[in-house]
Amino acid sequence: MNIDFSFKTVLVTGASGGIGREVAIMFSRCGARVIVHYNTRKEEADKTLSLLSPGEHFCARADLSDSMQVEAFSEMVTAAAGHIDFLVNNAGLHEELDIMSCTYAQWLTSMEKTFALNLMGAANLSFCIGRRMAAADGGKIINISSRGAFRGEPGAPSYGASKAGLNAMGQSLAKAFAAAGVFVYTVAPGFVETDMASGVLNSERGDEIRSQSPLGRVAKPEEVARAVVLLASDGTEFMTGCILDVNGASYLRT
Repeated sequence: MNIDFSFKTVLVTGASGGIGREVAIMFSRCGARVIVHYNTRKEEADKTLSLLSPGEHFCARADLSDSMQVEAFSEMVTAAAGHIDFLVNNAGLHEELDIMSCTYAQWLTSMEKTFALNLMGAANLSFCIGRRMAAADGGKIINISSRGAFRGEPGAPSYGASKAGLNAMGQSLAKAFAAAGVFVYTVAPGFVETDMASGVLNSERGDEIRSQSPLGRVAKPEEVARAVVLLASDGTEFMTGCILDVNGASYLRT
């Protein structure tokens, strides 16, 4: 299948590395113009930009956990691009927390900080960009979730809960936006070879984590990116509202 995104624009959040970088690269190879979002990692965002296939790509900064910045950011990137056809909500935070030893203040901080980015950041950006898509020629929103939304994350409860909320939000928006030609999907990976996961994958837990999949490994970022690009391609409209597992059969649900 030949996927051609010529004359299309994609906004990829958290594109300064990991899954976001690979998503940006793959969209550019399919002809799309890419908006590389970042917050604090400007040098890494510039590196992502340098890895893209030739095109009118650009970087744009915002702290998506700040609702006021989200609105201004949406206006800025839309004005700069003219239109946005695809939004990939990839920016996220994973924070370990031991519920049996942390303080209540630590609990509150972890919950508030994680939800502000993982759920509210994606929700607010989907509102701002999705409404613009609905008023134009439609578009597609693809959220990056996690298998942790289904299996539970006892060592990172704020992460698991925020991703479960992201799943529900995506399905609600799929229903709300469908009549306007805006389609919403979710990709739920397991562990992926990224900087965020490198610490645990290189620790004594690494072999156990890799053994969770019958393939004996974790996903490569480009494998998740392929799933995102597939959902963005033509002919997937009737898949709106779906949650696509990309976890190497490490967690199976019915």
